Parts: sequence; C-alpha cells; structure tokens
Amino acid sequence: EIWYIAALGLLLPFSYAHTDFFTSIGHMTDLINTEKDLVVSLKDYIKAEESKLEQIKKWAEKLDQLTDTATKDPEGFLGHPVNAFKLMKRLNTEWGELENLVLKDMSDGFISNMTIQRQFFPNDEDQTGAAKALLRLQDTYNLDTDTLSRGNLPGVKHKSFLTAEDCFELGKIAYTEADYYHTELWMEQALKQLDEGEASSADKVYILDYLSYAVYQQGDLGKAMMLTKRLLELDPEHQRANGNMKYFEYIMAKEKEANKSSTDSEDQVEKETEVKKKDYLPERRKYEMLCRGEGLKMTPRRQKRLFCRYYDGNRNPRYILGPVKQEDEWDKPRIVRFLDIISDEEIETVKELAKPRLSRATVHDPETGKLTTAHYRVSKSAWLSGYESPVVSRINTRIQDLTGLDVSTAEELQVANYGVGGQYEPHFDFGRKDEPDAFKELGTGNRIATWLFYMSDVSAGGATVFPEVGASVWPKKGTAVFWYNLFPSGEGDYSTRHAACPVLVGNKWVSNKWLHERGQEFRRPCTLSELE
Repeated sequence: EIWYIAALGLLLPFSYAHTDFFTSIGHMTDLINTEKDLVVSLKDYIKAEESKLEQIKKWAEKLDQLTDTATKDPEGFLGHPVNAFKLMKRLNTEWGELENLVLKDMSDGFISNMTIQRQFFPNDEDQTGAAKALLRLQDTYNLDTDTLSRGNLPGVKHKSFLTAEDCFELGKIAYTEADYYHTELWMEQALKQLDEGEASSADKVYILDYLSYAVYQQGDLGKAMMLTKRLLELDPEHQRANGNMKYFEYIMAKEKEANKSSTDSEDQVEKETEVKKKDYLPERRKYEMLCRGEGLKMTPRRQKRLFCRYYDGNRNPRYILGPVKQEDEWDKPRIVRFLDIISDEEIETVKELAKPRLSRATVHDPETGKLTTAHYRVSKSAWLSGYESPVVSRINTRIQDLTGLDVSTAEELQVANYGVGGQYEPHFDFGRKDEPDAFKELGTGNRIATWLFYMSDVSAGGATVFPEVGASVWPKKGTAVFWYNLFPSGEGDYSTRHAACPVLVGNKWVSNKWLHERGQEFRRPCTLSELE
C-alpha cells in the first residue's frame, strides 16, 4: 500500500526510506538451507492434508452409494433391523468422528517450524539492500533492465529471471530512495513484460502511477502526460491521475506562454561555446570503467618494465631453496602479485574460522579513530589472530618473510566476504594528514603497506581497481597482491587510492593484512626525499 501527499498541487506517491543493508553469501547459504527445510515441512503438511482428504473422500463415496440405495426404498431399507441400527450409529457417532476429522488442523507441524525459522528470515531492510545491490550492479556494469530481468549475465550457472512483479518491486524500492531514474527504468520494464503478455498480479494502473510521477520528476512533462493518459484509459475514474492531468496541462500551457513571449521580440543570436577538454574523468566514472575492464592501457614501453620472477624474499632462509612465483601488476605504484601463495586447505581453514564471526565490515572513522560501519563498504568481515590458529600464525609469518616487514605491529588478519553487489568504494588504506587520530588507538603509526589474499575466483566482477592510475587487479584464487601505501619518507602515496568493484556473479572471499610503521625503522629506512 502507498500513501500520497499533496505538493505544489500535484499528488505524489509517498513512503518511508530505508537504509542500506548487506548480507554475505555465507549467510545467504544458511537462508537457502532454511528455505529447503521449510519446503520439506510444507510437503509433509501437504501429504497430511491429502491423507485426510482421502479418508473423507472414501467416507463420502461409501455414504453416497448407501444413501442412494436407502432413498429409493426408505421403508424397505429400514425394515432390516441392522440397517436401522447402523443409521442410528452413523448419525450419533460416526458423523461426529467425521466432523472431528474435518476440523483437525494438519498444519501444526508446519506452522511450528515456520515460527522457529522466522527469526532467521530477512526483513524489509535486507530486501531493500538486495534491491539496491542490483541497482548498483546495473550502473557499474552498464546493464540494461532487460538484460538483468532475463538473467543474461556472464558466467552464471543457474539462470534466473525477474517477473513483472519483481521489476515493479525494484521500481518501488528505487522510488522510496527518491531515485526516479531507476524508478523509471524498472517500472518501464514491468510494463513492457505485462504488454508482452506475461501473466502477473502486478497492476498496470499502479505501475503507470509510479512511472508517470518518476518521469515528471526528471523533467519530461510530455511523457508524464502521455503515461497519465494511458492510466486514465485503464481507469477513467482514477482521482489522482485526473488531478495530475489537470496540473500537467496547466504547467504545459504556462511553459508555452513563457516560451512564446521570450522568443517573439528577440533576435536569435548564435553563441559560440568552447568545450574544454578535460584530461581527467570524475572518479566514479573512472572507477566504473575500470570495473568493466575498460581502463587505461599501459604503453608498450611501460609494459616492458613489468616482469615475472621467482622470489626468495631477499635471501630469506625459508625461500632460498623454494622461491615463490611473483609478477608485477603495475609500476607506479608498484603492485606485485604472489602466485600459489596460500593453499586451498589454508583458505578453507581461514573461512571456517571467520564464518561464525562475520559481521558488517567496518572502516576507521578519521575523526574518532574508531571502527564504524559505512555505506561505501558493503561486505561482511571478521578478524583473526595468529594466537588462535597455527594456520593464521603460519600465514602471518609468510607475509613477514616475503615483505621483509615486521608483522608484530600489524593489524589482525581481516577476512571479508563480498556477496553479489558487495563492494568497497574508492578509499585510502593509510591515514591522511587531516586525519591525525586515524590509528591513534593502535599506537603503531600509519599503515605502511597492504597485503591482500584472494581466496576465491569470481565469475564476473570483483576486481581491485586503482582509479588514480588506471590499474585493475582481478581476483585469482590462491594469489596475493602487495603494495606500499607510504613512501619511505612516511608520506602517503595518493596513487594507491583503490576500490573493490561490486561482485556481479558469484562471491568473493579475501583476507588482508595491514602492516604499520612501527617496527619497520631498520627494515625500510626513511629517505631524505619526500616522495621516495
């Protein structure tokens, strides 16, 4: 149900806004198991109802034959003393038993299970979060509504489609966020599917009501009038549409009059406008292009400086005889990838340790220095200490050996799970000069470097991108990437601003280690130059 308020003489749909919420694939998997359990319970209920109806049916068929015979010759039938006795018995006892059977509620088991499971059900906020994730994917990967609605996505194993009712629901959620652009897209898709003959409970009148207002809000008065006319053809008595139509006609007339008066007495003057070519794109657009794999391409000369090698951690005793594979991903900032650096067994152990603790991922608040959730980081994360598992301890030692940096002052290993639509918008890992208290509570200085494990492959999307320089690093299970956030001087390297692109298909598991300045004084000495 929707409510309406009057504004500027125009009646508009009104409802309350929701806040963004995210559920990881791990928790979604639990929901699938919950739904499977409910389906089993529902089928048991259906069997019980069918068994009950079968008993009633047999009773009805038996009585049907008996009463047919009895009614043809009532006196002759009742002349038999057994028939007279059985008639008394049936009406006094057996019909009462049948009544009890009919009244028996077979749904107790199913309803009881529903009551237990309902505490784990998603709520309106979760549904809104899932819808917003779809809209986020649509924008980032330039997907049209028809492609999304028909489920034509790259790398999908289980194709699924959106009904007209689903599209209508997405449009309504966009509407509650005052996102009229997406409201128009999804209401039009719902209308298109209904026009193509899809059987649905969605009502064209409701769809046109939302659609016409969303179009009006975006300034297309002519289209808003056309849609309102179509609505009135379906429901001529629609009070709000009739009121809106009069309002649209009034505004249209005023605009025509204003245009006429402004052009009648004026000579048309051609104005030359200089379009200044910008050598940069807004960050959001660059970020989305990189997520789609449309980023800047390195020149051949720069590419020749990128190498792959066997790396022994600067003659580290553990890796002299068994060096690891390392390859350059980017030159400035220098980003390197380590291949086959974490085993499948280690990955599963880390995931199992993290799953019970997964909660909404946090970021450092620059003002307070404390951890807090943020709308631009949409994932679930958990923190693991080296003390609680030899696997985590071994991973920490490996990071120290290969980076040459002291991990004793590093933050705990953070494990993150990004489900469909999960992302982390462009950010710096280090604290800037205007954030002096960013890591004050830790007492270990700024984040000098980042080590990032990829613990799963991603079917589509999920790249780590660096909008400032145009680099895209794609997830590959069992690998890790490493970069310095600070120059040796301690100054922040602003080219390391990066983001985690939304997961389009599949899910993404990563774990990262943020290494801090304290303890690195002799491992990575300061230089005299600010940017070296």
